[in-house]
Order: sequence, then structure tokens, then C-alpha cells
Amino acid sequence: MTDLKTRGLVIVGCGKMGSAMLKGWLANGLAPSSVTVIAPRPSAWLQSVEGLRLNAMPDTPPAMVMLGVKPQIMPDVMPDVARFAGGQTLFLTVAAGLPIAFYEAALGARTPLVRAMPNTPSAIGRGITAIVGNGAADEADLDLCERLLGAVGQVVRLEGESQMNAVAAVSGSGPAYVFHLIETLAAAGEAEGLPADMALKLAKATVGGAGALAEESDMLPSELRVQVTSKGGTTAEALKVLMDAQTGFAPLLKRAVRANINRSEELAK
Repeated sequence: MTDLKTRGLVIVGCGKMGSAMLKGWLANGLAPSSVTVIAPRPSAWLQSVEGLRLNAMPDTPPAMVMLGVKPQIMPDVMPDVARFAGGQTLFLTVAAGLPIAFYEAALGARTPLVRAMPNTPSAIGRGITAIVGNGAADEADLDLCERLLGAVGQVVRLEGESQMNAVAAVSGSGPAYVFHLIETLAAAGEAEGLPADMALKLAKATVGGAGALAEESDMLPSELRVQVTSKGGTTAEALKVLMDAQTGFAPLLKRAVRANINRSEELAK
């Protein structure tokens, strides 16, 4: 991150996720004096970081500009950062939904840009982010973005931007599906006589623990499932319902992911 230390980093929009990233970068040795944050309403934490530059764009091109504002606000901020277009500054965007073509229209195709799709667990350092660069972004640019985004979780590289809608449907929106699973599992337990608070505690711990086990184990999720399922037992009986070819999890989630992608394609028109 030598170039960031010498030429600086500008963060435009620094909410929960941006702050989580910044905390990781500062912990890894990036000096606050190398960072400029543009945020109309900076958090108390941002204001407390000694040496951090707030709401004052640098006069010279920084090493990187990270765009973290909401997609609907992005058109308003592009004129403010377009002064750094042309190739000296790498742009990293973590805004959902906006294609590379949107940024190139404002910054030019010669400006290196990396588009990233993080998810909400990034706010606690347990996220996963997919990245893809435009034609002007080289391997060093992608390496830098991967190192930076690694501060909030895992990072994967896409073969092309055409995969981004699928990523958004699986990992970007995926936490909402999991939260709904927790919600409905707790409701099912409550319907069978458990106190509401106990049912919710059991559901949250079960989903969280199973997810951690799946990540840390060398076994496939299907193998872990078989380990928990005794032949002819209660789990097997429940899985008959959940794995039904017509009404079970698999066809339901396929339809949900496809609906997500269809909507992304509609919004991009």
C-alpha cells in the first residue's frame, strides 16, 4: 500500500461498510493523514480519528478514489471526482447495480476502475466481495483492491462483468435470504410451543454455527448434511419436505435467484 501512503486515498461516502474497511486499513498501517473522507454527515468515529482529512478534496490526484455512496446519489458525485480521471488514479466502486459503462461515461475508458460487490457481513469482517476491472485496470490494480477488500472478508475475482448480477443474487442479496430462514425457523419453533425468545436464539445460533462449520470444514455441505442425517430418523423426515423436487429449497432458491437477476436486468435498461 506504499502508493496509498504517499499519494493518498479518497473515500467518497463512508457509512457502515466504508468505516469497517477504513478501520481495517488503519489497523494494517495506513496512516490517517493519507486518507480523505468525503461525507456530508461524518460519524462520531470518523470525527474522532486524529489526522484524518474530512470533506476537503486533495489538489493533486490521489492513488485511489473509493466510491461508496448509494447508487442513486452516484450521478451527483461523479462531477466532483472526474477531476482525477485519466489514468493516474485508480477508482474502486462498491455501489450496487451501476455497471462499469456508467463510470466510464463520466471518467473515460482510460481511467482504471474496479467494480466490487461486497455484502453486509463485511461490516463485521465476515463478508465476501466479488471484483472485476475495466479494460484500463491492470493486474496490480486488481491485486491492490483485493488486498484492501480483504480487510472485511474474502475476495473472489470474476471472469467478466456479466457475472456480477449472479453474484448480487447469491452473495449480495444472500444475507436477506438467510435472515428470512432464521425468521421462519424461529417461527416454526414457536408454533410448536417454544417461547419466542428461545426459538429465535436457537434459530440464530443454529444458522450461524452451521454456516461457520461449512466454511471451516474441508467437507462439502452435502457431506456435512449426510453426517447429521440418520437413515429413517427425524432429520431425514424433515429433509424429505425440504428436498422435494417441486416444492423444496432447491427449486425455490433457483426461482428466487432468477427473479433477483431478472430485476437487476430490468433496472439496468
